[in-house]
Order: sequence, then C-alpha cells, then structure tokens
Amino acid sequence: MGTLITLLILFIGPFLAVSIKQINQYQRGVKFTMGKFSSIMEPGWRLVIPILQYYEKVDMRVKTVDVPDQEAITKDNISVTVNAVIYYKVIDSGKAVIEVESYYYAVSQLAQTTMRNIIGEVSLDDLLSNRDKIAERIRAIVDEATNSWGLRVSSVELKDVTLPEEMKRVIGKHAEAEREKRAVIIKAEGEVIAADNLAKAAHTLANQQGALHLRTLNTLNDLSSDQSNTVIFAMPLEVLRAFETMGSK
Repeated sequence: MGTLITLLILFIGPFLAVSIKQINQYQRGVKFTMGKFSSIMEPGWRLVIPILQYYEKVDMRVKTVDVPDQEAITKDNISVTVNAVIYYKVIDSGKAVIEVESYYYAVSQLAQTTMRNIIGEVSLDDLLSNRDKIAERIRAIVDEATNSWGLRVSSVELKDVTLPEEMKRVIGKHAEAEREKRAVIIKAEGEVIAADNLAKAAHTLANQQGALHLRTLNTLNDLSSDQSNTVIFAMPLEVLRAFETMGSK
C-alpha cells in the first residue's frame, strides 16, 4: 500500500507541476483542447492537460503603438512627414488570438495606411490647425476595422508634423507678412484716432476765449521743468489780434 501511494505521489506531483498554469490579474488565457478553442482562463491557477491542451496568454492592459514616421502628400500636393501614437486594449481575448495572427503588428500596419490616406484628403492648413479632428478620424477608422479582432482603440495622437525646409521658409515669410500687415493696420487705426482727437482739441481751443493762451502757458510750464531746454515764446493769436484792433483805431 505504501509503495502504491509513493508511486501515485511520484506520478501526480510532476503531472500537476506541468499542468498547473498561473494567469495573472491583468491577463486572460485562451485555452485550446485538441486544437479547438475550448475556454477563456480567468486569473489564478488553472489546469492545462499536457499534450491534449495548450493555451496562450493575452495581456488585457492598455497598449501603446508608436506609429513611425510616415511620408504623405496632402490634398494641396505638399509633402509632409507625420508620426503618431495609438492607445488600444484587448476586450475579447478569444478573438485577439483566433481572428488575427499578431494583433500588435496588425494595428500598427493598419494605423500607418489609414494615416496616409486621411492626410491625403486634407489640406496642409487643415492638418496643422485641426490635428485633433484628424486624429479622431484616424481613431474611428482603426477602431471600426479592429473591432472584429476583439480590440478597442481609445485614442490616437498626432505627435509631430514635419514640413520640408522650403515650405518652412514659405510659411515663415507668410507669418512675417501677416505680422507686418497687422502692425500697419494698428498704426493706421492709431493715427486716425489721434487725428480725430487733435481735430476735436483744435475745435475746442478755437471756440473757447483764452483757451489757446492757457494751453500755451501750460506748455511753457512743462518746458521750464528742464533747465537744458531752450524756450521760444510764442505770442498767442488773441494778443496779436488785440494789437491789430488798437492799430486800426
């Protein structure tokens, strides 16, 4: 009897050691029995019978795919280089193993072709000013295509848009011209406001008795604050007119 128990222990021990598999909390196991899909293994210790069964682990955490630089031509025939990053996760581990050979590689290739196609449908101005909308279009297309693989694409971010050097110079000149245009407009608007205020001031001084004389005295007072200034006294028009009146008498 003791010999039988010993033999059983010697047999069962190695069998369990080979058969028990550990599935971590962030994983799922896809089990196949005699080559056919049989079940999804939840986290914990699970039994996999050697020879008859095998399994594949699937990581259920969010994954990041760095889409390498892609050269594309925009709708207005400008060559650009764009790279992006995609965030996705597996929502059906069975489909991720059965429906596609390597979902990580497949997502990367699909994202590259989709990004080139979308960039070819937009102009350079739209690409530079509406990057979020373009990224969302790429995400929606990739997500729809990968849904049958048991994946869900949560986000796509366009990291960098690189332009040819000659196009950078053209854009720089255009931006400089826009700044100069804006500066000229602001200066012209300021001159219009200043001219309007000067006209109002001249009208007030001309119609108020003694206003011009008071303004002259105020100006002289401002000039006298600095001893290095040379002051030339200007005779008010009212005084000259008074002399004219006295001479006519």
